[in-house]
Amino acid sequence: MRILIISCLFILFQANLAAQNKAYTEVLLLMGSRFEITAVSANENKAREAIQKGINEIKRIEKLISSWDENSQTSAIRKSAGIRPVKVDQELFNLIRRSKKISDLTHGAFDISYASMDKIWKFDGSMKEMPDSAAVAASVSKINYKNIILNAENTTVYLKNKGMKIGFGAIGKGYAANKALGIMSKLGLDGALVNASGDLISWGKDEGGKSWKIGISNPKQKDQIFSWLNIDETAIVTSGNYEKFVTINGERFSHIIDPRTGYPVKGLSSVSIICPNAELADALATSVFVLGKEAGLKLINNLKGIECILVTDDQKMMTSDNLKLEYHNKK
Repeated sequence: MRILIISCLFILFQANLAAQNKAYTEVLLLMGSRFEITAVSANENKAREAIQKGINEIKRIEKLISSWDENSQTSAIRKSAGIRPVKVDQELFNLIRRSKKISDLTHGAFDISYASMDKIWKFDGSMKEMPDSAAVAASVSKINYKNIILNAENTTVYLKNKGMKIGFGAIGKGYAANKALGIMSKLGLDGALVNASGDLISWGKDEGGKSWKIGISNPKQKDQIFSWLNIDETAIVTSGNYEKFVTINGERFSHIIDPRTGYPVKGLSSVSIICPNAELADALATSVFVLGKEAGLKLINNLKGIECILVTDDQKMMTSDNLKLEYHNKK
């Protein structure tokens, strides 16, 4: 009886703690994207302080990897392409090294030297006809991750050919989300979540003391939840081609371009990657889009601890082999 009473008191105590917790969220523009940063705590000051430290970390990373900041190390690498190696911080060096490993894994479907591509595809409504095939070929001629030469001893980065550039648009937000959440998780919170325009990573529990739960929209009725996914201390990154595209002669072309060919990819309209690391999930979401549904699913099924949800152009949903979704029929 004594054990039962103690157990009941413990449950009541835990329930009371959960009831006191509250989720505090700030929404702002960082890295050119919409970020939502959430902290769960019974102490509002602690939550607000954690959010601000997360924001400061994202700003720090933006300054480090920014390609539009002429004073950034990334810009220095571009300016010295074909001329000389550039010494960089160990953090940036490691990010570039990891990016090259993902390029190897995906056979070039992911490539941070995609930034070398000339902007011949325009998705602002001004493009009315297909670009010349020679122009497309020329636009990707400088893209090749193998020409990013790294020297680990000197922490230098050298772009082998003049005109080469690197950019972190397909991995940077995931990396920033990782780093921000890593800092917030050490500040005495009960839970935290960073959502960088679809690059989402969670830690701890939500304000009710439960695992974070994300709704997956029905591919045929996007205003309805098709299934639920628990992301307890997990990242989920979603990329879609439904917001930026161009229509030429009745044919739709997405803004996601295969860096190996220079042409927009086809076959998928949405890719969601689920794994513990937002940086990796970010890069793999782009990679699977480029690889297509068959090769993309094969890649994910061969990677331990990583799952995916794909929606094809004809709005069919496909998932990796080991993904467990909580299906329901509620509207």
